[in-house]
Amino acid sequence: MNTPASPQEQNTLFGHPTGLYTLFFAEMWERFSYYGMRALLTFYMIKGFLGYGDKEAYSIYGAYTALVYMTPLFGGMIADRLLGQRKAVVLGGALMAAGHLFMRFEDENVFFFALALLIVGNGFFKPNISTIVGSLYPKGSPKRDGGFTLFYIGINLGAAMAPLLCGYVGETYGWHNGFGLATFGMIIGLAVFVLPRILTQILIMSGALVAAIALFIFHADDLASTVINYFVGIALLAAGLIAIVALQKGGLPEDAGLPPEPEKLRKPVFGLGISTELAIYLGTLLLVPVFALLVCGFKPIPWLPKKIISEDYIASLGENSMAGVFLGEMSTPAGLILMIAGIGALIFIFREMGHLGKIARERLYVVLVMTFFSLLFWAIFEQAGSSVNLFTDRNVDRVNQERVVEPEDVGKTIELQMTQEQLGYSIGGSMMTLDRLEDLRKKANAEATKGADRASIVVTADHVGMGIAEEKDETKASIYQSLNPAYILILGLVFTALWGFLGARGFEPSTPVKFSLGLVQLGLGFGCFWMGAAEADDRGMVAVSWLYLAYLLQTTGELCLSPVGLSMVTKLSPARLVSTVMGMWFLATAFSAFLSAIIAQFTGIGEGGAGGGAIPIPAETVNTYGDVFGLLAIIAMGSGAFCLLLSPILKGWMHEGEDDDGEPGGEDPGDEDGSEMAGAEAPTEEESPPGQGQEDEAGKMDLPPAPEGSET
Repeated sequence: MNTPASPQEQNTLFGHPTGLYTLFFAEMWERFSYYGMRALLTFYMIKGFLGYGDKEAYSIYGAYTALVYMTPLFGGMIADRLLGQRKAVVLGGALMAAGHLFMRFEDENVFFFALALLIVGNGFFKPNISTIVGSLYPKGSPKRDGGFTLFYIGINLGAAMAPLLCGYVGETYGWHNGFGLATFGMIIGLAVFVLPRILTQILIMSGALVAAIALFIFHADDLASTVINYFVGIALLAAGLIAIVALQKGGLPEDAGLPPEPEKLRKPVFGLGISTELAIYLGTLLLVPVFALLVCGFKPIPWLPKKIISEDYIASLGENSMAGVFLGEMSTPAGLILMIAGIGALIFIFREMGHLGKIARERLYVVLVMTFFSLLFWAIFEQAGSSVNLFTDRNVDRVNQERVVEPEDVGKTIELQMTQEQLGYSIGGSMMTLDRLEDLRKKANAEATKGADRASIVVTADHVGMGIAEEKDETKASIYQSLNPAYILILGLVFTALWGFLGARGFEPSTPVKFSLGLVQLGLGFGCFWMGAAEADDRGMVAVSWLYLAYLLQTTGELCLSPVGLSMVTKLSPARLVSTVMGMWFLATAFSAFLSAIIAQFTGIGEGGAGGGAIPIPAETVNTYGDVFGLLAIIAMGSGAFCLLLSPILKGWMHEGEDDDGEPGGEDPGDEDGSEMAGAEAPTEEESPPGQGQEDEAGKMDLPPAPEGSET
């Protein structure tokens, strides 16, 4: 088996191996591509050529994100046993770059094929680049946590930058251009990983410079957008300069992430005369159409049933009933896979509990309970990519208006460019809806119909109070996806220092209490959405300040909960079960993404972008969102309170500082034995300090596998 270069053989900067800075930028650009696509995905399905309704878009989004969070478990296993992390990262990056590229084409089957490429590619890329980070440090190194902290800053820098560029370009200049930027980002990330050191330096600095200039130029004309863009741009330039200095001393060790047993890859398989390595590549490509069918629910195959439960029975439960929606989604191919895998994992875990001593068994109880609360947290948190995204688009006032129509303007003729400020007003004899506004903007971008979004109107008394602005004054809805990772960049190190400060004085909260604090703050964040909807103006528009406050509270909640997830799993699970329990944790993350899409369906109001006038005016949608968000606030805060009540029991079951009755796994698997287990070496952003919540966004939920912020 290969062994990475020892710390004594590696050059360092600020005490960290110089190879870390290569991985920082490779992961940053990969997260840029992932979160750039994620910021646009729901909008694209509804407003783009697909013309899906809200519920269909949510269903596909849920299947996609669930599978994205599931595949890293298998990609990590293949790399650990056969392929090695380096080849797995290259394979995953190439598949993801192809997936982003195919997103540019307007064909439904190609669209699902592109999503499948992203799912499979993420499974290889995501877990293995984190594992390489861990391999740069010796076991027990005090520098390792700091190295992962720097790595997660890269994750969140990419996640913050993505909506600001991909989201802005996609919503302003066309979806294909936004996806094109995501493709560009993935190619840069892959190139940074594989190119010689001098070319890597050039690519890192030129990429950072171009992206920073774009951030300084492309943003809405308001103070908040300017501050966020400049903050991210300056952070990007600073990171680029540090990486250039680091790589001048040396790059990624040549033996980092090599196959554990290279001879195994050369062995022929199945008597076909092809090597194991080639068989892995071919098998991976064959899996892509399988995942495409899972995401679309067997749509292209008319003779296959789309759901295992009869559509008539589901309809009899009520289209919008909780039972009807849940059964409808769980009976889809993706839902069935998750359900079968989840039931199987639970049966196995409970069976194994019978062979454990009291301490080991009670520690596993804690893991199961905390897994449930984590699942609940991310199912609610991940509304950011679906229902909160559409709420921001439809009901949050995102325009920095120049002026408003005054009573003395009545009877005058004024010329204006259509923006969100006209929603809910009668313009040209018909009500201005979001569908109509989008249609006018599409025409305005075409050469033959330029200026279609401008009109001269005679002001009536009904127009008094209407804002007047230009499109440049309107912040695109997808850009607000950058708030969570931007907050993490600002607050992540603050929270790390806070826990250290409290821990040194014996006041650091236990893991269950941190989970409780996270859930309560998540609930307060959704309470802000509910309050904003309750305080909406007569048009049903919500002040954008509620959005900033809600994301802030959700981020602080994430920073309480996400860093302790995988750490808890590795420390409390018996060593012989740690890989299995880790797999169950990742499976729960995937299920939370799927459950998130089910929750989002209760906010569904549109019948599809192609329907013409399908989305009602804001006054008719604001209470739909507000009611669901208010219920989520109650559930999150209630769950947090329940977790707090359980915390003394759970803390007792953790048996801190005690031996585990001589059962296997008495060591701390997170430090020694467990660090070699699948996934324990390299937690992803959902579970690591200032990590972003799941892709993660597989990313933020961080994972992570998480939060995106983000991860997840």
